[in-house]
Amino acid sequence: MMAIGGAIGVGLFLGSSVTIRLAGPGVILSYLLGAGIALIMSYVLTEMAVVHPVAGAFGVYAEKYLNPWAGFSIRATYGVAQIIAIGAEVTAAAIYISFWFPHVPQWIWVVLVSAALVALNSMQVNRLGEFEYWFAMIKVAAILAFIIVGLGLIFGIGTGHALGLANLTRHGGFLPSGWKGVWLSLTITVTSYMGVEIIAVTAGEAERPEVTIPRAMRNIVYRLIFFYVLAIAIMVTMVPWNQSSGSSTLSGSPFVTAFAAAHVPFAAAIMNFVVLTAALSSVNTNLYLSTRMLFSLGRGGYAPAWMGRVSSNGVPHRALLASTAGIIAAILLAIYAPKNAFLMLYGTAVAGMLFVWLVILNTHLRFRKTITRERLLSLPMRLPAHPFFTIVNIILLLAISLTTFFVDGLEWSIPAFAVFLGVISLLYMIRGSKRTNHKGHE
Repeated sequence: MMAIGGAIGVGLFLGSSVTIRLAGPGVILSYLLGAGIALIMSYVLTEMAVVHPVAGAFGVYAEKYLNPWAGFSIRATYGVAQIIAIGAEVTAAAIYISFWFPHVPQWIWVVLVSAALVALNSMQVNRLGEFEYWFAMIKVAAILAFIIVGLGLIFGIGTGHALGLANLTRHGGFLPSGWKGVWLSLTITVTSYMGVEIIAVTAGEAERPEVTIPRAMRNIVYRLIFFYVLAIAIMVTMVPWNQSSGSSTLSGSPFVTAFAAAHVPFAAAIMNFVVLTAALSSVNTNLYLSTRMLFSLGRGGYAPAWMGRVSSNGVPHRALLASTAGIIAAILLAIYAPKNAFLMLYGTAVAGMLFVWLVILNTHLRFRKTITRERLLSLPMRLPAHPFFTIVNIILLLAISLTTFFVDGLEWSIPAFAVFLGVISLLYMIRGSKRTNHKGHE
C-alpha cells in the first residue's frame, strides 16, 4: 500500500490532461507500454532486494556491483528527487485545503501539513505503514468508484442511455497524433509507474523479505496497471479527448466530470478530498524514502555521520530532519520562484528518476553475472530470458530520456539534471579525498 500510495499521486487525477492532449485515445497504449517497463523493473528489483534486504536498497546494490560513485549518485539523486516532489505535493495540498477555507493564507496549511507528516514519519515504521495504508485506501476506493461509475455510463447500466465507445474514434481517430503522440506521452506516463522501487527500499525493514517483497511487488505492479490503464481508458471513452485535455484544474478533471455526469452530489468537493489525500499520501511516502536514502548515505560515509544514526524507536530522526530542511527549501521555491523555474526543477526530478532506473538496470546486469546458479534458482521471482528484457528496458529509457527534449515543459530536464549530477560528483570527489586523508592519518 505504501508503494501504491507513492505511485498514485495527483498525476492520475489532474495531470492526465497533459498525456491525453499529446496522444488522444492512444494514451491507453502509452500506459500499456509504461506498464511493460515497470513490470521488468519490478522483477529486476525483487531479485536484488531478496538477496540484499537493506534500507539503502538500490544505492547499496549499485555500490556493490558497479562502483562507489554509482552507489553515491543514485542515492543522492533519489533523495533529492523525492524532496523536490515533496515540495510540490505539500504546496498542492495547501491549494486543495484552500478550496474549503479560501480566506486562510496558504502558507499556514503548508506549515501545518508539513508538521503533521514529519511527526508521523518520526513514529515507528509500523505506525507509519498503518497511516499510509488508509491514505492509499482512499485513493484506491476513488479510482474503483470512478471505474464502476464510468463503466455504468459507457454501457448504460442503470442509466438507460449508453455512451458507447464512439469517443475513442470520433475526434480524429484513435491515434489523432499518430504513434509520435503515443511515444511523446510516454515521457510522462512512465513517471506514473515510478514508485515500484519503493518496495526495495522497504525491504530493509520487512520481517520476512524473501516472502513479503515478491508478493508486494506482484500486487503493486498488477494493481497499478489495472488502475492506470482501465481508469485512463474510461476517461477517454466517457469524455471526448479534446475536451478532457483542455483543462488541468480541479473542475476540469475527468474524474469530476464522471461523478457529475452520474449526478453524484458534491462531486467537486468529494474529488477535492480525494486529491488532497493523494497529495498527503505522496508526501508521506516520499518523506519516508528521502529519509532512508540520506540515512544510507550517512551510514556509507558519503554524508555526515549523524545522518546515519537512529533513535531509540529505530527511526533515523536526524536524516528525517535533513529531509525536512530540503522540503522547506522546495516549498519556498514553489511559492516565491517564477513558475518556469519550479517546472524546470520538477523536470530535473523526472530526469533524475530516469537516471535512477537506468543505474538499477545496469546494476542488475552485473548482479546476474555475480550470483551463483543455485542462489538464482532459489529466488521466488526471476526475470526470464536474461539479459534480453533488462537490455530492452535500458534502450527504451535512454530513448525516452532523449524524447524529453521534444516535450513542452521537459525540454530542460536532462541538461538541468546533468548540472546536478556534475555538482554531486564534485562533492563526491571532495568527500572521497577527505575520507582517504582521514584514513591516512589514522
